[in-house]
Amino acid sequence: MEVRDLRRRWKPVKERLFTQRQDHPTIIRFHRACSWMQHAQGMAADDLDTKLTCQWIAFNALYGQWDARLAEPMPDRACWRLFCNQILSLDKDQLIAGLLEEHKTLVLKILDDAYLASFFWRDPSITRAQQTTRKRRDASMQYVEKRWGVILECVLENVYFLRCQLIHGAATYQSDLNRTSLKHCSIFMNHFLPAVLTIWTDHGADHDWGVMCYPPVHGRLR
Repeated sequence: MEVRDLRRRWKPVKERLFTQRQDHPTIIRFHRACSWMQHAQGMAADDLDTKLTCQWIAFNALYGQWDARLAEPMPDRACWRLFCNQILSLDKDQLIAGLLEEHKTLVLKILDDAYLASFFWRDPSITRAQQTTRKRRDASMQYVEKRWGVILECVLENVYFLRCQLIHGAATYQSDLNRTSLKHCSIFMNHFLPAVLTIWTDHGADHDWGVMCYPPVHGRLR
């Protein structure tokens, strides 16, 4: 789904929230996420490094929370795991389940990518990389049991691992070595983010998403 379609669906909800509070954090989160999604959708198809980074930033705009005690953002993993649990509980139309079913082949490829697993890097080798991962083996039963939350968390954990490699300088820009991993993860995020924002619009606009990080100071969306 294109960002313009998501914004069109969101508009009446946005207007309702705006009457309650002009700087409503739910409006700002949605606006920030769409700005990064739109940039990612407009990028060249081969710039996968930047595309995935922008896609994760869009996701981060939705799940990020502020720790008032420490006066800093809360840890990423804890935030996005909590967020996914909330999204799944609000997903009355089973969009996430449908996404995971429809793109099962893609999901299994990501779960079977040893280069996206921390255990692989404890003793990396080509032979080990060619072995089926535990996540891939477990996924077959998880699909049968419809454990969508577990599957989603496992997939996002692998995507997040790749995101961390990029952000922390542990990969070369346009490296030939991670093109396949980046392609699979970016395609997944391109399906996942619109599903999340649809659930957010239809069922989550009045949900408490926690304290937003770095709100606009002058009343502008940024």
